[in-house]
Amino acid sequence: MIVPQGPSADMATRSDEALAALAAREVSDGPAFNELLARMKQPVWRVCYRLLGNEDDARDAAQEVFLKMFTCRAQFAQQSKYSTWVHGIALRTCLHLRRGRGRRQQRIVTAEPHTMETQATASGAPAQQTGMQLDLRAMLEALDEEDRAMLILKYAEEYRFEDLAELFGISLSACKMRVSRAREKLKQLYPDVMLDA
Repeated sequence: MIVPQGPSADMATRSDEALAALAAREVSDGPAFNELLARMKQPVWRVCYRLLGNEDDARDAAQEVFLKMFTCRAQFAQQSKYSTWVHGIALRTCLHLRRGRGRRQQRIVTAEPHTMETQATASGAPAQQTGMQLDLRAMLEALDEEDRAMLILKYAEEYRFEDLAELFGISLSACKMRVSRAREKLKQLYPDVMLDA
């Protein structure tokens, strides 16, 4: 097995936060920033895709996020994880794009096509409507932008409540309450749908 040596090997072993500190001092897109970009490329694109709903918009948003990562690299204050800071940029960028383009064109997409069974089907009782399944994406459209984003990040991206609270700039208890209220709103809008955590 060949073990990489030199500057790129050194960059690969550093934490995101250590690389961010180095990238802030780089005059251009040097090895530290390039390593961060390589690490963040897939997670940023995935979040953008889930929040915006199509590949072209996600690609555009991700490019904007990467540009902001570069131009704002000296602003990372090391008060949170670097990935949380970048996902905050992605979240704000996507929310801004969604608001600007209007809800009619946008759709939320999860990793795989998710459907939810009715409670009757899940309990083993025959469903009133054979094969009745609701599209999770359509259900999420009933929520406001931030609640929708919060649920997507919590359940599709598996964010911890602590990370969500930091990302949205709210307390941990407020974050838990908002997630709970958003789930409750979905239950009220779709009473026959089973929403498991």
